Amino acid sequence: MLESLNQWFLSLGAEYGVNPYIFGSIYVGAIPFFLMSIAWLVRRAKAGRSTVVPTMCAGFCFVSAYIYLAIAGRNIPVWVWGFLAVLIVYGAWSSIRDTRRKIAAARAEHSG
Repeated sequence: MLESLNQWFLSLGAEYGVNPYIFGSIYVGAIPFFLMSIAWLVRRAKAGRSTVVPTMCAGFCFVSAYIYLAIAGRNIPVWVWGFLAVLIVYGAWSSIRDTRRKIAAARAEHSG
């Protein structure tokens, strides 16, 4: 059963021109860099410094696997792009909300 699942998984990559293992590696590999960028962003916000660069780094880490999909992929169905757009928008909204909470908590801790 696992072998047939693996074959199906790999066939999707061949059909769409994307190596699923590379996609998965980028997706999982970007997580620690995303978290480090968020921590950097919170520290800079707490210090009252610009958060543009850490925000851009976090955003890049957040979409890096999808950038690979956009560059290497071919014949990706429209519904996949719509689904990814919904995931990205929800994930961005959730990350922004959580980051704002962390910044507010860090500022409250620092001033109180």
